[in-house]
Amino acid sequence: SRLEKVERKGMDIMIALDVSNSMLSEDILPNRLERAKQSISKLIEELRNDRLGIIVFAGKAFTQLPITTDYAAAKMFVSSIDPGIVPVQGTSISEAIRLAEKSFNKPEHSKAIIIITDGEDHEGEALEAAKACSEKGIKLYTIGMGLPEGSPIPLYNNGVRSGFKKDKKGQTIISRLNENMLQQIAAAGNGIYVRANNSNTGLKQIFNEIDSMEKKEFESRMFSDYEDRFQYFLFPALLLLIIEILLLNRKSKWAMSISLFKD
Repeated sequence: SRLEKVERKGMDIMIALDVSNSMLSEDILPNRLERAKQSISKLIEELRNDRLGIIVFAGKAFTQLPITTDYAAAKMFVSSIDPGIVPVQGTSISEAIRLAEKSFNKPEHSKAIIIITDGEDHEGEALEAAKACSEKGIKLYTIGMGLPEGSPIPLYNNGVRSGFKKDKKGQTIISRLNENMLQQIAAAGNGIYVRANNSNTGLKQIFNEIDSMEKKEFESRMFSDYEDRFQYFLFPALLLLIIEILLLNRKSKWAMSISLFKD
């Protein structure tokens, strides 16, 4: 074996995905959440040396995938995301930002947070959390999933649509994109805001922005690269095998010429 030094340059990216019920609205097909998941999977396929982590949030925020370079695991975790994995409904963007900030474990790396949501922040304090990230050199980007005119929130029973979510007065709730909020959060986080639509989710545009950031060396390790040298033993073994066959043939002829029992 031999030892080689491997240097990898990249950055750390945390994606915070809104999984509240409003993300099931179908103004972006097939719905906001599924379209976001599809885009994240495509983004993962383009990553090379960057580290990626995933947070899901609604009323609370949870780490779905700690920051890693295991892209196969990342795609698997993305595919399993649905609103049921967060028990508390609502939308707390501020909690998602704070959890993402704490998830970075290498202070010297370039860092970025991508918030994918419809912007219906029910808790507030998102601007303060974004400013705190910016002060620490973390850029924060937002993607608005949804259209300004909004869409009702479908309800399902055993996988079959049973109607739409209604308020206490029996009126159908229309979930609308809070674009102004997401623009303010992105500005406070020294990033950009992109609105998704049915032809483009905006994740590619934001990734191009992130890709232009300075990438730091984040891993330098020594590993063994093994060389096969079996052929040095194989050739003598073949030669000995040929000699054995030749000697066996000669021995057989000699043995056949001797008859111990004659008629």
